[in-house]
Amino acid sequence: MSAWIDVCAVEDLQADSGVCALVAGQQIALFYLSKTQQIFAVSNFDPIGKANVLSRAMIGDLGGEPMLASPLYKQHYSLKTGVCFEYADITLQTYPVRIDNNRVAIKLGAE
Repeated sequence: MSAWIDVCAVEDLQADSGVCALVAGQQIALFYLSKTQQIFAVSNFDPIGKANVLSRAMIGDLGGEPMLASPLYKQHYSLKTGVCFEYADITLQTYPVRIDNNRVAIKLGAE
């Protein structure tokens, strides 16, 4: 069982963009979708480009599914599941996110 880890204030996030946070030694990319008021957390590591760059990804949607597009080779990943749209066998690590008292918290481990 893992605990919720306080990461930042909601105001620290950039609307409709990503930011990187170092959480317990891991680089986590946080994306704030202002239209839906949702925050998603995924590993910052691009498994195809082999670099910590996903916080710089463009965000949008494919068929209504919120996604990010890698800044390196432009693969698309679901922000909900982490699954790559082009290569279903490649997946980003995703993390549960909650907002409590205007603070963003994530869980790194399995419940």
